[in-house]
Amino acid sequence: MNFRLRTSKQSEEKLKNLQSTTNLTPNILARLAISLSLKVKSMPSEDLANTNGLEFNRNTLTGEYDYIFKALITQHAEREVTDEEYFPSLFNLHLERGVGLLDSEYKHAGNYEKFIINLMSMD
Repeated sequence: MNFRLRTSKQSEEKLKNLQSTTNLTPNILARLAISLSLKVKSMPSEDLANTNGLEFNRNTLTGEYDYIFKALITQHAEREVTDEEYFPSLFNLHLERGVGLLDSEYKHAGNYEKFIINLMSMD
């Protein structure tokens, strides 16, 4: 069982930029990114050839909410998901897609306050 995942270099850069503008740590930004990805009905693409970015520990990302994240990802997949599929594979696919969505949301908002307000008001 793998308890570590690595992001792509592009996601690492986006997370670092978001961290510098929002003062939110990469693990908090990653949780927000997963949440945004889960709002998209389709499954994320399975292109994870580039994993030269940030390294995360599973417990750092999910902590006491690991079962909730797994349940949400399983529900999104609409099928049973093994622990090996869930982390790091599916989790990382959602993270990668979500980081792009989070970055776009910040660019659209233009500043931290609007960014947080927009995230809180999403359906």
